Amino acid sequence: MATHSTARSDGDSWDVASSVGATATLVAAGRAIASTEPHGLIDDPYAAPLVRAVGIDFFTKMIDGELDLTDISPEAAKRARANIDEMAVRTKFFDEYLMAATETGIRQVVILASGLDSRAYRLAWPAGTVVYEIDQPEVIEFKTSTLADIGAAPTTERRTVSIDLREDWSTALRNAGFDAAAPSAWLAEGLLIYLPPEAQDRLLDVIDQLSAPGSTVATEFVPGLRDFDPEAVRDEAVSLKALGLDLDMSSLVYPGERHSAADYLGARGWEMTGVPRAELFARYGLPLPEVVADNPMAEIVYISGTQKR
Repeated sequence: MATHSTARSDGDSWDVASSVGATATLVAAGRAIASTEPHGLIDDPYAAPLVRAVGIDFFTKMIDGELDLTDISPEAAKRARANIDEMAVRTKFFDEYLMAATETGIRQVVILASGLDSRAYRLAWPAGTVVYEIDQPEVIEFKTSTLADIGAAPTTERRTVSIDLREDWSTALRNAGFDAAAPSAWLAEGLLIYLPPEAQDRLLDVIDQLSAPGSTVATEFVPGLRDFDPEAVRDEAVSLKALGLDLDMSSLVYPGERHSAADYLGARGWEMTGVPRAELFARYGLPLPEVVADNPMAEIVYISGTQKR
């Protein structure tokens, strides 16, 4: 199967092999490979089966070690290596965040744009935890059926909310049983860069409105998007397309100025902290990947915080 990537538009939709949905497969491929690395930072046994089920040849060959990206360019190989290591530290950070949240007594977790995230299946959740997964209906259905087909079962109660985040997802979440009067843990991993700045603010507003005192949130901030030039990376996208990967990341993200979630929520009563990428790599004992030109992700900051009002 080949991917299909087109420029973003109002009301666009996708599955796991197209547009923004294909980035979920990219992330899962990174997690699958990182799970085999000797550093042992993460263990996601469901990433590889999900990637194979999507059926994009490029990613299947990538996780099977049958693809040499140096055939495209040294820069492409460096980007791929950086992505794999990024997925290791990023996944570890958010895993630890969620487990720390449940240690405070939080028993409802909301994963926004859950994609091929398998945390509801692989983390050791405390008894009574409910994990809500929100994503496009096609994405939710694909992951649910694929994991059921291989005999995987959630390790806690998993409730899916099949809705586009541009719709009234807060009502859908409440209808699924979410209690806004109880503290919750929110995860917006790898999501905000795919939202226009004003849509990001609306999403954070809803999170704030639904969060009881003691709630937590985690996400990222990519300051490099403010001056990101999509044309600078188009040549690599053309090279990847020749191999069957029609995934032009530059057409999927929204560059330009935007608020940091740390600042935005901090002004609304949240106590927020940010961990720069270099610091996170050092924390987990991995060498910082070489910076490839025109990579806004090199400046990423991992953010988490607690509602204190």
